[in-house]
Amino acid sequence: MTEKKLLLIDGNSVAFRAFYALYSSVERFTNHEGLHTNALYGFKTMLDAVLKEEKPTNVLVAFDAGKKTFRTEKFQDYKGNRNKTPSELTEQFPYFKNLLAGYGIKSYKLLNYEADDIIGTLAKEAEQLGYTTTIVTGDRDLTQLTTPQTTVAVTIKGVSEIEKYTPEHVAEKFAGLTPKQIIDMKALVGDNSDNYPGVTKVGEKTAIKLLQQYDSVEGIYEQVDSMKKSKLKENLINDKETAFLCKDLARIRQDAPLELKIEDTKWLGEDTEKLRTFYMEMDFKRFLGQMAAKDSIDAEQSVIEYSILDAKSAAELKAPKNAEISFYLEMAGENYHSAASVGFALKINQKYYVSRDCKLLKQQGVRCILESQKIDVFDGKRTFVGLKKNEVALKNVDFDLLLVSYLLNTSENSNDLGNLVHLHDYYEVQTDEAVYGKGAKFAFPTDDEVFFNHLAHKVKAISDLKKPLYDKLIQNKQEMLYFEIERPLSLVLAEMESTGIKIDLDCLQSMQSKFKERLTQIEQQIYQEAGKEFNINSPKQLGIVLFEDLQLPFAKKTKTGYSTSAKVLEKLQGYAPIIDNILQYRQLAKLQSTYIEGLLRVADKKDHKVHTRYLQTLTATGRLSSVDPNLQNIPVRLEEGRKIRQAFIASKPGWEIFSSDYSQIELRVLAHISGDENMQSAFKQGADIHAKTAMNIFNLDDASQVTSNMRRQAKAVNFGIVYGISDFGLARNIGISNKKAKEFIETYFKSFPGVKEYMEKSVETAKRLGYVETLFHRRRYLPDIKAKNFNLRSFAERTAMNTPIQGSAADIIKVAMINMQTMLKKENLETKMLLQVHDELIFEAPTDEIAYLEKMVPQVMDSAVKLNVPLKVESKHGATWFDTK
Repeated sequence: MTEKKLLLIDGNSVAFRAFYALYSSVERFTNHEGLHTNALYGFKTMLDAVLKEEKPTNVLVAFDAGKKTFRTEKFQDYKGNRNKTPSELTEQFPYFKNLLAGYGIKSYKLLNYEADDIIGTLAKEAEQLGYTTTIVTGDRDLTQLTTPQTTVAVTIKGVSEIEKYTPEHVAEKFAGLTPKQIIDMKALVGDNSDNYPGVTKVGEKTAIKLLQQYDSVEGIYEQVDSMKKSKLKENLINDKETAFLCKDLARIRQDAPLELKIEDTKWLGEDTEKLRTFYMEMDFKRFLGQMAAKDSIDAEQSVIEYSILDAKSAAELKAPKNAEISFYLEMAGENYHSAASVGFALKINQKYYVSRDCKLLKQQGVRCILESQKIDVFDGKRTFVGLKKNEVALKNVDFDLLLVSYLLNTSENSNDLGNLVHLHDYYEVQTDEAVYGKGAKFAFPTDDEVFFNHLAHKVKAISDLKKPLYDKLIQNKQEMLYFEIERPLSLVLAEMESTGIKIDLDCLQSMQSKFKERLTQIEQQIYQEAGKEFNINSPKQLGIVLFEDLQLPFAKKTKTGYSTSAKVLEKLQGYAPIIDNILQYRQLAKLQSTYIEGLLRVADKKDHKVHTRYLQTLTATGRLSSVDPNLQNIPVRLEEGRKIRQAFIASKPGWEIFSSDYSQIELRVLAHISGDENMQSAFKQGADIHAKTAMNIFNLDDASQVTSNMRRQAKAVNFGIVYGISDFGLARNIGISNKKAKEFIETYFKSFPGVKEYMEKSVETAKRLGYVETLFHRRRYLPDIKAKNFNLRSFAERTAMNTPIQGSAADIIKVAMINMQTMLKKENLETKMLLQVHDELIFEAPTDEIAYLEKMVPQVMDSAVKLNVPLKVESKHGATWFDTK
């Protein structure tokens, strides 16, 4: 006989938990109509987990019917201290019903009662009918319902981590109390969340002692007169009426007048069509993918016929001219510079070839195909580097699935091929996690059949998605962006990454010693100013020193102690010398650990080079990101940070580091896109744009009147405008009043009216189309552009203004890199392009090629794109990267 199991879910409580668990990502969780979906997403995730674990026969989700209940009639301030529910959550509540209908789960609310009372009543009925019950909630109040047959599962962290309360666990947690005594404990202690007071000065420890001795609130008051005279006795007597009221408020009703019975909660399983409709409405592509993969027999059971290559067949392998060829190289690690190759698959027209032996890549037949034919891949750059390590040169990538997917939607950039193709409604290939197990992405199975079949499905996915995704590129007018920028750039980046940049290890080790000595000195100064030694890196200990020992202002208490964030410390500057020392200590410690020690750790032991990876599909604007290590974010504002660049040197004697960077490229792009005549005129005349802006906002007649401070403030206005800065933000950046900042911005727009018009049109375009584009048709979708929430909508509007500027600047330097690499090869130069750092290109070159580079590099970079204003490039060179500045 099937065990009767009832699952009861506290809908409001879990919905709140789900909302705040994903609160930091609330901007990302919106559907095509601007509806926020993070609570629905988290709730659905919780449902999946609990249904899988509990396997219930009956399920019900209970919701509150409203704020007014019998408890508010008894006590007007019940829950009266709660903040207003965020609008981003309120707008999601009507859709929980649709989600639950898709799961085939009944939801219920009862006028004048809370969800707790519905749950309590059903739990009691279920026990009488022989059910075992699990209650899922984020509210510990429900632990009073625990019995041998009823377990209360309380969500601790988000909706994923759960603490299960049984009578034994309650006793262990509360020093031997029974679940029913939790009601008495709450009567004595009160409840801050529900806003009822309890007995004055009675905390949890005192309440437990009283209940251990007297059993209940009633027992306490039967014996209160015989207690020794004390403040506690006095408070108990004075608050007797309150204690009994609070007990009544705390007690969950188990006799609520429900209009449903246990049999009405029978769970018959999911309604696939309702769920699919709901996921489509919410834009839950991941869940649509899981559903399709689950329903598709092909995805789980199809077996592709493949040939396992050996040395002979790999050497003799041939491909017809103009064959459709897809290739996938499996690597055991995310960093392809260090990861080993562990297998590959090749699809030639309709035939599949697989192997674990990557030495076979060098065999004549396979090598000839990869080096001479057009190849379709998942990630061209990764594949290029992986094949190069196997002594094979990938020369002609046609379709790069990762790049094309990214261009179609910048959020679709998963490095798991299975995850990515599911976003395109393709489910014939599973994710690595589904095949290899959770957390085992690079722990490949010893079972050849599983491994080879999965690889074969990967090359099939690449092949199958080529035409539909190419069609979408053409539809979006993005084929030029792919064929002339992103695809050729991927191979340029691959060569740069493989070349690497040399590090002077002696220089870094010398810096390491100096930093260590300096950090020790600052540490001793901090101890002296604090009057004691403590762990400076411990926010908790530092908070105690600053706000308790030294009694500094702006103390902000968190759950773990006082906040000692950079923002808090910056506010404290000037109040005590210790603050400047702490800030300096943190800066130096970060430089030491992240850059000096970090670079020493990753530098190759033989050639002393570091090989960064450029993430080409990460940012929404199209900018490249450097990782492992990040060579784009070496701090240059600090003198110590700038000096770290002294460790970057040319790889050969008699060579130098050569650097060229675009001057004010984003402002030049703004001048072009906005069509503002005044700004274009300034750039055409070669004027200092920051001085020109200073003359406008300070109402000056001559550039000679512009002071360095005025120019600094004007520069902040220029770049702030590009990022849609507010008067408040500008005021904070340059240390002026909000009123003065507002005047600056208004004067700026009067001086450059075309910029104001451009910004307004950008927002209008985003609202009409749902996206904005760069000069090269790179798209950024903005789902929050019509959001009801002011902050989200404002952020989307600022993004609509700055993305075409940032993105176009990123596209221009990409074109310059491609042209630059072509020119280096055409001119047969030894010079190597090593790094891209935002608007700057870094090379290493023989000394005798420097003079030629000083002419050629600016010419190539200037001609990357034709704008209505000139591009300006500045070049420098020296023995180290530091010397080029």
